[in-house]
Amino acid sequence: MGVLLSVQSLVTQFSTSSGIVRAVDGVSWDVDEGETVALVGESGCGKSVTALSIMRLVAQPAGRIVSGHVVFKGRDLLTLSEEEMRRVRGREIGMIFQEPMTSLNPVLTVGRQLTEGLEIHLAMRQTDARARAVELLGMVGFSDPARRLTQYPHQFSGGMRQRIVIAMALACNPPLVLADEPTTALDVTIQAQILELMKALSRRLGVAMLIITHNLGVVARYADRVNVMYAGRIVERASARELYRNPRHPYTLGLLRSVPRLDEPRRARLQPIEGQPPDLTRLPTGCSFRPRCAFRVEYCATEEPPLREVPDATHVSACWEAERVGSSNGGPRNGPPSPPALGSTSAQPGRSSRHGE
Repeated sequence: MGVLLSVQSLVTQFSTSSGIVRAVDGVSWDVDEGETVALVGESGCGKSVTALSIMRLVAQPAGRIVSGHVVFKGRDLLTLSEEEMRRVRGREIGMIFQEPMTSLNPVLTVGRQLTEGLEIHLAMRQTDARARAVELLGMVGFSDPARRLTQYPHQFSGGMRQRIVIAMALACNPPLVLADEPTTALDVTIQAQILELMKALSRRLGVAMLIITHNLGVVARYADRVNVMYAGRIVERASARELYRNPRHPYTLGLLRSVPRLDEPRRARLQPIEGQPPDLTRLPTGCSFRPRCAFRVEYCATEEPPLREVPDATHVSACWEAERVGSSNGGPRNGPPSPPALGSTSAQPGRSSRHGE
């Protein structure tokens, strides 16, 4: 499999009255053909802005893509004209937006919203486009899809609307679909149905997917690879299996410990991540996660850790103490060792070797 999408050093910023918000700050990752990749992190970490940047839908003039490359099938999307980009959206890259009700036009029938893209991108005649729309609704689990085409979004439940949005994203058989929190507004049982549907369609049609979520259960079941994002940056990248088995960043470890597990006693308490995400207009020097981190050491306050390969692991982490995180995690509920006091000598032995990398 070749690389389908490659995001390289992407920087997206917003101008506000409080200053420049560095929503996406030098992010790099890729998606291979037919692969499912997850982008994980807390609300406000830059996940959705990353997807909007790929589609060049960042709201202007406040928002702008400052630098970087988004290479899709050998073309840098950031260098295309707006007309060329319109041909990419929907035809080559589909997107499932976060809230299905706001993604659908309330004054147009579902049928018209499904056929419009087919007529524009594939130059289908109305009758052919309608037949394809009926096929798409059947594919995503609607009974009597021909009748449903004449109805409006308000006549459908939240789960049904989400299925319609998925059908729209898959209408032109794009090789890549970006799914931004595709199950946020749905109840748990409908979430499972939608996710199973997306995975089945991905396998059947050979579609690569980027799933943006904060739900680690979704990641464990459906993703092949995972990028963990914090304060606009990627802090850890690994296969889903490796990330759950051996997290090597304190933030990833905190996310895993804050999720209930069926294999542990009911009385076991969850361990939330203390503190709040940083203000993206005034990011601290050094590591952005340092104020909330139990593993912090002195030089975390002055030097930003780069993404680097972790010894004895098959992934990368942006943490100076990645080895200590891995050796002490011992399972999602074991607390980390007490961090050395800032300025203590316990942090010094490994420092010179890191700077020599």
